[in-house]
Amino acid sequence: MTDQMRIAFQGMHGAYSDQAARRAFPGAVTVPCPTFEGAFGALRDGEVDLAVIPIDNTLAGRVADVHHLLPDSGVHIIGETFLRINHALLGVKGTQISDIREIRSHVHALGQCRKIRKELGVPAVVGSDTAGCAKEVADLGDKSIAAIAPVLAAEIYGLDVLRTDVEDAAHNTTRFIILSREAKTAPDNGSPVVTSFVFRVRNVAAALYKALGGFATNGINMTKLESYMVEGHFTATQFFAEVEAHPDQLGLRHALEELQFFSHEVLILGVYPAHPFRRDNVLPAE
Repeated sequence: MTDQMRIAFQGMHGAYSDQAARRAFPGAVTVPCPTFEGAFGALRDGEVDLAVIPIDNTLAGRVADVHHLLPDSGVHIIGETFLRINHALLGVKGTQISDIREIRSHVHALGQCRKIRKELGVPAVVGSDTAGCAKEVADLGDKSIAAIAPVLAAEIYGLDVLRTDVEDAAHNTTRFIILSREAKTAPDNGSPVVTSFVFRVRNVAAALYKALGGFATNGINMTKLESYMVEGHFTATQFFAEVEAHPDQLGLRHALEELQFFSHEVLILGVYPAHPFRRDNVLPAE
């Protein structure tokens, strides 16, 4: 990758998505987008080369907006990366923790830092993203208002780090997918691979049970299965699934054939290398 590579992310500079993009593509230019739709659009329109988007978190679960956007986005998953989430309490220069009367952050970050909020006993204000709240605190210049955000945001916006690691759980980790306009299928060479796809089951009794049976009988490990309604219909349910196998492998090929028999609109979103974190549960040092 060169320094001309441009990577879109949702949020402002200093957000966790920005941090994940910088780690995955050192030297690349990260491009902030206010919304997930904006990041997808920047990629589709050729304004950026790739996008790094969060898809789920060990505490907060799935990022629902992304699951809804992916099927019709026209882009492809070509990789994944994981980021350990280390929340920090940030304030303007010279702030003491005793000065704080309000904490601002993204709703998920606030939910992941209940202990520090209880300790300080101050109200929380929900913002659009962690880095955006850090910038708000910097712009206001008010010692009574703090933000929960990455340390990177403190460096960018000139804030003091009042306390690090304020998250409640040490395992707090977010998984990000790497998106491209062009499909890039990982080779079937024996290395661990993830296949992501969406499908809709037919509206008949036991359709999901029958559709998924082929994965069990063919020994395919399904690591993710999320459901959500589409087009405002209670009977139209779409599923996002991920398996640890390659479509060229006989087992997954047979499982997908059986899936198509009991469902419709099966769409493979990406076939990409599995990140080592899946196996080792260890992330590289900063």
